[in-house]
Amino acid sequence: MDVSFQGDVTELATRIAAEAKTVDDINAIFRDLKKATLERMLDVEMDIHLGRVKDSDTPPRASMEKDPSETDSEKTFAAGPKNRRNGRTPKTIRCESGELTLQIPRDRLGTFDPIIVPKHSRQIGSLDDKILALYAKGLTTRDIQEILQEMYGVEVSPMLISRVTDELQEEVKQWQTRRLAPVFPIVFFDGIVVSVRGSDGRVSHHTIYVALGINMDGHKELLGLWIHPTEGAKFWLSCLTDLKNRGLEDIFVVCVDGLSGFPEAIRAAYPQASVQLCVVHLVRAALRYVTSEDSREVARDLKKIYQAATVAEAEEALNEFAQAWDAKYPTISRQWRSKWTDIVTLFDFPPAIRKVIYTTNAIESVNSVIRKFTKNRKIYPNEASALKLIYLAIQEASKRWTRSIQNWKQALNHFAILFEDRMPQRKSN
Repeated sequence: MDVSFQGDVTELATRIAAEAKTVDDINAIFRDLKKATLERMLDVEMDIHLGRVKDSDTPPRASMEKDPSETDSEKTFAAGPKNRRNGRTPKTIRCESGELTLQIPRDRLGTFDPIIVPKHSRQIGSLDDKILALYAKGLTTRDIQEILQEMYGVEVSPMLISRVTDELQEEVKQWQTRRLAPVFPIVFFDGIVVSVRGSDGRVSHHTIYVALGINMDGHKELLGLWIHPTEGAKFWLSCLTDLKNRGLEDIFVVCVDGLSGFPEAIRAAYPQASVQLCVVHLVRAALRYVTSEDSREVARDLKKIYQAATVAEAEEALNEFAQAWDAKYPTISRQWRSKWTDIVTLFDFPPAIRKVIYTTNAIESVNSVIRKFTKNRKIYPNEASALKLIYLAIQEASKRWTRSIQNWKQALNHFAILFEDRMPQRKSN
C-alpha cells in the first residue's frame, strides 16, 4: 500500500469498485485499510522511538520480520548500537470495524511503548479520540495538525479538529449540571485567571472558579467549574447556590483563600459549614509586607501560631508575634486578628484533619494541572473554549485520583462524632 494517506484513499476507492459486491465486502476492505494504516503508524512511531531518519521513498515493513533479516542500510538508522528493531508480535485489537490482528514492531531493549496501540490495551479508539487526547494535553489546533502529520502522515484540517472538540460542549454541559452527593465533608474553593477574547475582540482576564470536594470515601472529586470576568464573593455565592441546587446539601468544612466577603457568602449558602482560611495564602499575604532579610524569621514566627496545639497557645503565639514585629510590620497581626475566627477553625479538629484543611494544597494541585495544560494557550477565543479545555485537562488528571487522602479513616471517625446528626446514612447491603 502506498505510504501516503492519499494513496490509501485511492486504493480504497479502486478496491471497492473492483471487489465490493455486498456491505460485508466493503467492511472487509475498510478493515484491511485500517490494518495497513495502523501498522504504518506503528512503524513511524518505532522510527521516531529509535531516532531513525528513513528515506521518504522507503515504505515501512508490514509483515512479520526477524531481526537478522534487516538489511545493512536499515541497521544504519538504529539509534546507537544498543537498540534496534527486533521483529514483530501479533496482537488482536477491537475497533469500530471489528477485530484486527496487527503486527506490532518490537525493539531489542523492549522500551517501545506505542501511542496509537498502547501496551496492554486490546481496544483502539478512533482518530477523534486521538485528537481529544492531544487537545486535553493543552495542544493548539496547529500543534495537533503537525503531530498527526509528522507521526502518522495524516492531514487533518482545522475544521475537523474544531468539530471534534466542539462535540465536547454538550458533554461539558451535562457534567456541569449533574447531580451531586448530598454530603461532602471537605470542599476547597479557588480561582485561576485566564485571558479570554470577548465578542468585541478585546482580551480581558477571566477567573475560572474551581470547587474540589473530598467525598465520604476520602477521594478527590471535582464538583464544578465556572467562568466569570472577575473574581468576587458575589459570584462565588452563585457557584455555591449552583452546588446546592444540584444536590449538595451539607459541607462540614469549607477551605478558601482570604478573598474578602467569601466566608460570609459560604455561611449564606451553607450556614452549618465551618470556614477555614488557607494558612499558606495568609502567610504569603503577610510576607508581601516583609523585607527579604526578615522573611525567614517572620515565617518561622507565624508557623508557631498555626502549628500550636490549642487555640489558647495560638493566641499566645500571635501576641508574641505582635510584640516582636508590630514595630516594623503592624499590618500582619492586625490582619490575622481580623480573620481570627476563620483561622482557628482547624483547632476544632485532630491533627489528621488539620493537615488536610489548613492549606488548600489539594486544590492548588488541581490549579497546577490547569496551568500545565493551558500554558500553550495565551488567549482563549471565548469562555466556552476555556471551560472546554480545562474540563478535559481535569478529567485527564483525575485518572490518577485513585487513593484516598492520608489518614482519612481517622478523620472520618472524628467527623462521625462531631457531626453525628449530619452524617449521611450508609446503605446496608
